[in-house]
Amino acid sequence: MGTHTINSELITEDEKREFVDCGYLVRKNLVARDEIDEMLADTIAIARGAYPCEGIKPAGVDKSDRDILQEILCIHQPHYISPVMLKYIQHVGICRVLSGIVAAHLPYWDGSVKCMQSMLFVKPPNFQGQAWHQDEIYIPTRDRSLTGAWIALDDATVENGCLWVLPGSHKYGYLYPQRSHNNQDEFDFAQESYGFDDSTAIPVEVPAGSVVFFNGYLLHRSLKNRSSIFRRVLVNHYCNSYSLLPWSVEPGQSPASADSRCVVAVAGTDPYAWKGYVNPPNNVWLRTCKASNEIAAVGESS
Repeated sequence: MGTHTINSELITEDEKREFVDCGYLVRKNLVARDEIDEMLADTIAIARGAYPCEGIKPAGVDKSDRDILQEILCIHQPHYISPVMLKYIQHVGICRVLSGIVAAHLPYWDGSVKCMQSMLFVKPPNFQGQAWHQDEIYIPTRDRSLTGAWIALDDATVENGCLWVLPGSHKYGYLYPQRSHNNQDEFDFAQESYGFDDSTAIPVEVPAGSVVFFNGYLLHRSLKNRSSIFRRVLVNHYCNSYSLLPWSVEPGQSPASADSRCVVAVAGTDPYAWKGYVNPPNNVWLRTCKASNEIAAVGESS
């Protein structure tokens, strides 16, 4: 697998320090308009079955593109099947920023980065957001280097459900407990992290083409889309290539040796390349929009 040469031209020392201290960094205009259009077109292509897989039932030919989008919450791991989405987890500008920040808290890190996950969110109007959480709960890394790259494919605003962050909440590497939020109108996912003061939370409103980078321990959320437009985002997750990735532990295996090899090296070197790579499992799948499902259910019962 090819990687980008590490290049510090796209990231300053002040930005590295901002990321280490605050847990997130915004870079506007990192993705060009034609690149956004390519990803938006590929979203429709995936939903229409351009890349056959068991987890996605192709949308009907009688449906318009907008009708298709109205039903989609998220497509999980699209880079497993789509060469377009694979290209954008390897986007040169994004990866050069990543090679400066992912493990900037480690004194001897050489800038090497690998990717393990992609999620393509559509978030139609009236669809719920995601409650407070930390991505490290779901993707454990060895060295607190998990980093999301949140690519805005539409302008992200408070009205359409932009990202909210709690600056500095990543600093101590503490994973907050979770509980049921009991607020199904606002949030889609059942769990929320709790046990902290969120009074200093801020919305991260960004124009399309921006990328929001955030640490895996950073508390973040999004609220319901209360606008009439979509809030489409491709969010990819990365970590230090020197960090083992214990995403799953085989029976009888020590957690200390667990290391998922279904990864893509994107910057620098992969020191574990000698282990080889695992072909993507057949777990690409499409989550439908809960809000649309509820509307349909009301219609059927009326």
